[in-house]
Amino acid sequence: MAFDANKPQLRPAFDTIPEGRLAIIPMSSTREIGKKVNNFLVEWRKERVVQGIISPSNGYVRDSFLLEASTPRFGSGEAKGTIKESVRGYDIYLLVDVLNYSLTYRIGGYENVMSPDDHFQDLKRIISACGRKAHRINVIMPYLYEGRQILPGGRESADCASALQELIDLGVENIITFDAHDSRVQNAIPFENFETVSPSYQFLKNVLRCAPDLELDSDHMMIISPDEGGMSRAIYMANVLGIDMGMFYKRRDYTTLVSGRNPVLAHEFLGSEVSGKDIIILDDMISSGDKVIETCKLLKKKKAKRIFICATFGVMTGGLVPFDNAYKHGWFDKLITTNLIYQPEELLTREYYKSCDMSKFLALIIDTLNHDCSISSLLDPVDRIHKVMAKYRDGQPV
Repeated sequence: MAFDANKPQLRPAFDTIPEGRLAIIPMSSTREIGKKVNNFLVEWRKERVVQGIISPSNGYVRDSFLLEASTPRFGSGEAKGTIKESVRGYDIYLLVDVLNYSLTYRIGGYENVMSPDDHFQDLKRIISACGRKAHRINVIMPYLYEGRQILPGGRESADCASALQELIDLGVENIITFDAHDSRVQNAIPFENFETVSPSYQFLKNVLRCAPDLELDSDHMMIISPDEGGMSRAIYMANVLGIDMGMFYKRRDYTTLVSGRNPVLAHEFLGSEVSGKDIIILDDMISSGDKVIETCKLLKKKKAKRIFICATFGVMTGGLVPFDNAYKHGWFDKLITTNLIYQPEELLTREYYKSCDMSKFLALIIDTLNHDCSISSLLDPVDRIHKVMAKYRDGQPV
């Protein structure tokens, strides 16, 4: 965890005291990952002082950068946001997971599960509690609230765009999200700081750790997008690795709606031969799991070798039984999702599952922004991917 001054591509030159003192407010939905992020930042900053890179002033080194905040609720279900300490002069980073369904509150004698709407309202309450006294307010929302509802058709609400505008109106300066379903939603706030980050580098490292005998070339490996929406993601990874990519597209019945979606009539494949190749399936999220399991099944029919599923958000609305059955049938070998959203314990204990820990990366983003340094190298990790590939090919641990 110690700071490594010999990695300039990972760490900008943090040799000045930031203008705003660092403070992290993890919402109740992100307590666990917030603690991990805080531990990295505490360790890195102490190490910089020890190495003489920077002097310990203006609260640059502290035992914790966490600020205590809460959103208590009344019996009616109404809530308020409370911050237990002063925020004046702080560079505040709010972490929120709008998909954390493990949290509940009581209303009218009933236990109510917190919805994305509840989490978003609580976020706004804490921002409001800051009272515009902070030096800067930044929101890290890995799963973008209402991010799947981005381009309204006909008389439909534009919830995601409205939410982004609300945050800006409340005084938020930076909004960081991961794998936005459609990054064009940033057009709702075209002159504001909105960044969508991809965990491509972290996925590759975890795949290589799961399968140390992978051969990184077009003869033995391929990147697959399960639908046309994730094609740019697959193209990026395939080009960086120097291997082929393919995609499935869905023929739908647009005359029928089932559970709010047009049913898929068939999956058609576009790409080169997959027979005998290891496959990495890249997607932004797994919702019910039907799409990615069907993709694995079709790839196995085409005689694909090993299949590694990598998705930024493992929502699993259909439960784990479909994945258990697919794994028993040998349709995939490993499922990798990030800890950017809530992970139920039953998922973490599955033999086929590997969690991609993003806490260090989040800490790096926060540290970089707090020092007012560019995060361009974090948004486009080509150099880091090439470096980890070189280490892998040299037989070094990744």
